Formats: sequence, C-alpha cells, structure tokens
Amino acid sequence: MPRYYPSPLRDFHGLPVHTFPPEEVPGGRPLPGAASVAWRITTEGDLPFEPIWRRFLDQVSGEDVTALVLGPWWEDYDPSGIDQVLELITADAGRLPRLRGVFLGDLVSEEMEISWIPQGEVTRVLRAWPGLRELGVRGGEDLTVEPLRHEGLRDLRIESGGLPAQPVRALGACEFPALERLEVWLGTTWYGAECTAEDIAPLLTGLARCPRLRRLGLRNSDIQDDIAAALAAAPVVAGLEHLDLSMGTLGDEGGAALLAGQPLTHLRSLNLDHHFLSEELTDRLRRSLEPHGVRLSLTPSRRSTHDPEARFVAVGE
Repeated sequence: MPRYYPSPLRDFHGLPVHTFPPEEVPGGRPLPGAASVAWRITTEGDLPFEPIWRRFLDQVSGEDVTALVLGPWWEDYDPSGIDQVLELITADAGRLPRLRGVFLGDLVSEEMEISWIPQGEVTRVLRAWPGLRELGVRGGEDLTVEPLRHEGLRDLRIESGGLPAQPVRALGACEFPALERLEVWLGTTWYGAECTAEDIAPLLTGLARCPRLRRLGLRNSDIQDDIAAALAAAPVVAGLEHLDLSMGTLGDEGGAALLAGQPLTHLRSLNLDHHFLSEELTDRLRRSLEPHGVRLSLTPSRRSTHDPEARFVAVGE
C-alpha cells in the first residue's frame, strides 16, 4: 500500500538535504561544500530564525548555494505565518544568485499536521529569484499566490490537507512558459479545502498556456470525480505524458468520465491509487489503456466503499 503522508525531505532538487546547525557546534564536523547539498534551515526550541539565517550566510558561500529547504521557522511553539521569513530571505536574494530550488515547510506530523502549517504569499520567492526552477510548498493555511509570469520555473508542487480556492484560481492566471511539472494536493473540506469545479476550470485553462507541461497531478481531493470530469475535456491533457489523480475520492462517476472523454492512450502513466472505483470500472480502464502502453496505478483505498459520503482523502489533518 502506498504511503502518502510526507516524510522529511532526504533529497531535494537532486541534492541530499543537509540541516545547517541551528547552534554553533564546538569542534563539530566541517560544513559540506555549499553547492553539494540542499541546505535545510530551521529553528529549534526558542532560537529565532533570523540569527540562524544570518549565521548561515556568514558561514556558507551563498554564491554557490543552489537549493534551500525551510523547516519549522517559529520559536517557543508559537507558529506564525511564513511571510516574515520570506521577507527576510528574499531581502538577501542577491547573496544567493545561483539558487534554483526552494522548499517551504519541510515538516512532518510530529512537528505539525499538514493542515495546520501556516503559509503566506509564497510567490514572492519567484519574484526574488527569476532563475528559480523548482518550488515546493507544504501546507495550505493562509497560502496566497499572486498572479505573475516567471520564465524559469519548471517544477511546482503544493502539498496540502485543505487548500483555499484563491491559490488555485491564481495559478490559472500565472504564466509559466518553462513549467514541466505541476502537482497540487487540494485536500478536503474537513480541513479547509474550498475548491469547486468552478475553481478548477480556470486552472486547466491557464495550464494550456504552459507548452512544456508534461506531468500534472491534481491529487488528494474530495472533489476528485469533478476533477476527472473536467480533465476529460481539458485541452491541456493532450500534451501530457503523466497524469496523477491519486489520493482522492475518485469513484465510478469520475472513472466513467475519463473513459468517455478525450483519448488518454497517449499517456505514459495514469496514477489513480487510493481510489473508490468498482472492479467493473477498473477492468474497463485496464482494457482501454494498458494495451496502448499506458502504465496504470490502481491500488484501491484501504477502506473501499461505493458510498460517496463515506469516501476520504489520503492526507487530511
């Protein structure tokens, strides 16, 4: 059975993750080369983020840093939104000219449940680093996206147990001509998800302006049937190689919409894991797609049910 809940990042942007020591370590090991790791910056206990950040810039060659991961950024167990931290690090963008990957919110459930992670206006990272290629975000509370054009971004991932509608609609208004992969966990209304089919429509329309998009994941949603129906007619699908609708509440209605819509035989893979499809629908999907070489993932939910009211997403709280 697939394991969905996020684990601590061990690798990011093709590099092993290395935590910068929040405190000075007397006689500690020398720091790795600035370009050899993705640097994880985090607080511990009552240590404020800013002095840790300043010490990082003093001790690591910022001109060589290519990847940055932010863990917990608050102190004294009093979580606050990430905007102040983003203001701090983006003010130093000039000291990190080669930064290509940023991940915001590398936390696991023992530190904070995914639906409680307080985010903010994350697109300021894209404005600060025009050369950024990868942006990852974990958490949806107060997450805000401001529409913009970014020439370099290739990979955008948002993991959430409940995503507001604003960032989804705003993503549809963004222009990402280099984007190759987009993954969004929409979540459940039990934990703040607000998206409806009407919010998904402008996102799919906007993605048609991403000529290099090959991987699309709209995952972990309690409106997965509506998403499947929208994708069945969305022009963006024709250019995809990989489509991921896993982790949500997909049932026979959504499965039938995929079969009745535009052809999916050009896909290299279709991931429908954690589904609530009947055996009849899964058999029809296999007969329709596998002979064309489409790699299907069809692991059912651990508690399969055909009652729409009893379905659940893989990651909520």
